Amino acid sequence: MPIRRLPSHLVDRIAAGEVVERPASVVKELAENSLDAGASRVEVHLSGDGTQRIQIVDDGHGMNPEDMRLALERHATSKLPDDDLLAIHSFGFRGEALPAIASVSRFTLESRTANSESGWRIALDAGEILFDGPAGIPHGTRITVEGLFARIPARAKFLKSPRTEIGAVADTVRRLAMAHPGVSFLLTHEGRRLLDVAAEAEPGVPGLARRVARLLNDSADMVPVDFVRDDLTIGGLAGLPAASRSTSEQQYLFVNGRPVKDKLLVGALRGAYAERLPAGRHAMAAIFLTLPSDDVDVNVHPAKTEVRFRESPRIRGSLISAVRQALDTAGIRPVAAASTALAEAFAAPQPQTPGFFRAPPPGVLAREAQPAWSPPAGRAPDSPLVPYAATLPTEAPQFPLGVARGQVANAYIVAETVDALVLVDQHAAHERLVLEAMRGRAGDAPIAQPLLIPEVVQLDPAACDRLQEATAELANLGLELERFGDDALLVRSVPAALGKPALPPLLADLADELAEGGSTRSLTDRLDHVAATIACHGSVRAGRALSLAEMNALLRQMEAVPASGTCNHGRPTFLRLTKDELEKLFHRR
Repeated sequence: MPIRRLPSHLVDRIAAGEVVERPASVVKELAENSLDAGASRVEVHLSGDGTQRIQIVDDGHGMNPEDMRLALERHATSKLPDDDLLAIHSFGFRGEALPAIASVSRFTLESRTANSESGWRIALDAGEILFDGPAGIPHGTRITVEGLFARIPARAKFLKSPRTEIGAVADTVRRLAMAHPGVSFLLTHEGRRLLDVAAEAEPGVPGLARRVARLLNDSADMVPVDFVRDDLTIGGLAGLPAASRSTSEQQYLFVNGRPVKDKLLVGALRGAYAERLPAGRHAMAAIFLTLPSDDVDVNVHPAKTEVRFRESPRIRGSLISAVRQALDTAGIRPVAAASTALAEAFAAPQPQTPGFFRAPPPGVLAREAQPAWSPPAGRAPDSPLVPYAATLPTEAPQFPLGVARGQVANAYIVAETVDALVLVDQHAAHERLVLEAMRGRAGDAPIAQPLLIPEVVQLDPAACDRLQEATAELANLGLELERFGDDALLVRSVPAALGKPALPPLLADLADELAEGGSTRSLTDRLDHVAATIACHGSVRAGRALSLAEMNALLRQMEAVPASGTCNHGRPTFLRLTKDELEKLFHRR
């Protein structure tokens, strides 16, 4: 078959195939043009599933008739000042993408500059001009797209349900609204307002945080991120680990104001929450990276949703540091959604379970109801609590987690603060404390406790082999092992944080963990998983009765370790029910 030049209308449709996948793609291209035109307000109006009608209205600079005609030609743009494709300071060299969209729809472009007496309208159908003349319009630009894909039924067949397509448009507008807090956005569908946010007056992270909070329902469970390193700025909001989601849809990432779905950034965000989230869970986040345009290439994807960084390791490490710093600075905080669920559970009728609540013996209660608490001087061999040094408030009501009042089911600590009731999962909380102590994050470096008489543990030869290969890693955690024949190991020391753990099940679980990890897992990952397994064995178990002194010691240690808000598997360690919520439950409000 001989080579031939394709007709211009077919070239436009091929170009449209790269950019115009669905109504949300059209909205993204046109709304980005509005932002590049300096608009302070962007309106998006939809009908049907978006293919029937899309209208974008802005109050930007507008265009004169000559620029409007030029904008409808292929490869014409106002966004590339010279021939350097890396010198892009707007949303991309594809620019208006107007001819591509116009080739697959009935397209009307109306615009007026601020110093023009009247506006201008150009109407096209599948790329063919139908009208080119004056029109009455306020200054700015109005674009109407109707009958999208009407001439390409094959493309229309790949669209999803109207609800899904409108949801995709809403997500697109939401991301743009997050990235540009100084611009007001309005999104309507069949006259119904789906999104309406006013411009934020305050610049920087405070303005970003307020805009994100107005666009996300669960912003109460997010903490501010404010990080600067050389010419890199990272700001936004990061979700508490215990407020994680089953999908990554609540993760919003931006580079120089551009919404992206970049694998490097997604991986860095996952690394920031390592060991704080259970498998299959995803943190909420709205993270904005700002860096020199020379350090990032935005032309690696037709729709500009992926980018390439000049210094990828620096970007990844900085993002991890920024999020972890934000989570640690926030300290221990309750999850609002979980506390709401707790209030709803209390409000529902529950069957009576005899013996469910356990208070300390009367004598203990009398002696310890209001303990004058101080950090433990050292760790007794049979104590389950990890020692630490911290400066604490002098009065019990000032404690964030309050004062212990008793136990429920020998598994949950009931504590009281000035204005709330707190429930603590004793096993989950102590499991995290032990892990952080073993990693050296809750005070001094991990301490190994030598055994007075080394203990011999019998295991099958394969398990002994795996543990023997990992002796150096285990020694870093305070667990010193030595081969003792074909089917046994000699334990010479254990992590001091564990007290007196049952060694046979501990070593058996560690051998299984090492087998599951295989040789492909990095040393750091293997060490983290092994440490988590050891911590689980050394923590206070559910079902163990604690005295009030032990309960309060656990609460104080939790307050000193910011990561203690979740266990090693990412589950919340405590819930909080405020006094107002309690009064509502008893119909006092």
